Amino acid sequence: QVHLVESGGGLVQPGASLRLSCAASARTFSSDDMAWYRQAPGKEREYVAGIRSGGDDAFYADSVKGRRTISRDDAKNILYLQVNNLKPENTTIYYCDPYPARPDPRDWGQGTQVTVSS
Repeated sequence: QVHLVESGGGLVQPGASLRLSCAASARTFSSDDMAWYRQAPGKEREYVAGIRSGGDDAFYADSVKGRRTISRDDAKNILYLQVNNLKPENTTIYYCDPYPARPDPRDWGQGTQVTVSS
């Protein structure tokens, strides 16, 4: 069972960028397809971006194409998400998880909060 710890969020102004990180405990991380998800208040968790094991293929939700970049460092067991040009409506909590996501929310990490406000 992989344990994930997300970090890198914060309170930023519109137009800012952040680099989110997800540290994974499992030694199988490098062989797992991974993804970032987000959940805004009162909404369902939704897929943002995914990356294949090995990092050669990345995929993005249509709503974030061009403004998010997913990457991974398998030597460090870390998944990244670069988020650019943030807007107030991008205020949300980001989570990482394997792809497809584990169905039990109790298996998720604590997430990292991104708040965009002037």
